[in-house]
Amino acid sequence: MDQNLESILKGCRRQESKAQYLLYKQFFGYGLNIAFHYTSTREEAEEVLNDAFIKVFNNILQYDFDYPFKSWLRKILVNSSIDYFRKYHKTSVELVHDEEIEEPVILSIPDESDDVLPILQKLPPAYRMVFNLYVMEEYKHHEIAEILHISVGTSKSNLARAKQKLKELWLAEQKKKVKARDNG
Repeated sequence: MDQNLESILKGCRRQESKAQYLLYKQFFGYGLNIAFHYTSTREEAEEVLNDAFIKVFNNILQYDFDYPFKSWLRKILVNSSIDYFRKYHKTSVELVHDEEIEEPVILSIPDESDDVLPILQKLPPAYRMVFNLYVMEEYKHHEIAEILHISVGTSKSNLARAKQKLKELWLAEQKKKVKARDNG
């Protein structure tokens, strides 16, 4: 761990507001990027980020300096995103039931986060949450079901629909780019 970060974290343990500010400032962009994967707007992402940092500051004594801080922060950010989802989007999870998906959807969107993130944010919250937990955080369907209080079938269904919707949105974006280039 770099000396500066360790010093800031020790200051946070002493509840020094300057250290808390420096930590927030240093990880603002990183945290906002993660929060954006789980939310639809910048305001929602900032709310998740701020909730996560409150948890960081309240639980900083539990942080183990032997492990990377970024990993610990990411886990808190994901959990804050889940809490936000449960609070504001719980009913949207229940809209999709345990319907079987007839065929698996193969998602072949290039990993260009500048292009994919705006598309990801267009997904309905239930699809986006399951997609992120499964693809980004590598949770299993039974874990997602437990976290979101849904069935395993609903988790699988939402993931398949998320992939299908992402593919449709991505292809529509590509068509727009080609059309703009041809007309430009």
